[in-house]
Amino acid sequence: MRGMIFFAGGMTLALAAGWLAFPRVLYQAKRQPLEFNHKLHAGTKVGAKCVDCHSLNAEGRFSGVPALAQCSGCHVAALTESADEKKLIEQYVTPNREIPWLVYSRQPENVYFSHASHIKAAGLACERCHGAHGASEKLRPYEENRISGYSRDIWGPSIARISFTKGVRPGMKMDDCENCHAEKKVATGCMACHK
Repeated sequence: MRGMIFFAGGMTLALAAGWLAFPRVLYQAKRQPLEFNHKLHAGTKVGAKCVDCHSLNAEGRFSGVPALAQCSGCHVAALTESADEKKLIEQYVTPNREIPWLVYSRQPENVYFSHASHIKAAGLACERCHGAHGASEKLRPYEENRISGYSRDIWGPSIARISFTKGVRPGMKMDDCENCHAEKKVATGCMACHK
């Protein structure tokens, strides 16, 4: 009986280490170069639309994070007293240096993802995969996997791959894409995504 108690205790400790401690050690938090207030920019004060900064290029490929030119159009001189706006102007706009944003959704090199077919043809909202960034006043923490170098957003917020938020995918792994395609009854093939 005593052996069973030790075994159960050891198993509980091992599971706790695997489910609670390992994810904390696996991911390291990194700061974005600047804070960005999506709510301010997309709100009535500025009135920018998502596509003003996050757009598709002529070939239908997603342009990703906005280039400095899109920021410097408005921020040549300070519009507010914000420390981040001052940093933007001094460190990036004035020296004409691109902002080294950490990309939450960077996919592996062997993956091709067409935003055009998902946004235009399928009519999916950006929030389906990326969450409701447009309503945020601060960027959420960027957590990088120490082994793979990818953001936690690829795996999802929980190592158990459980999402308690309705309408938001738990991650951006291949099975998330396959599940969405199955829900929408869209055929998939390896070469459509893997080039």
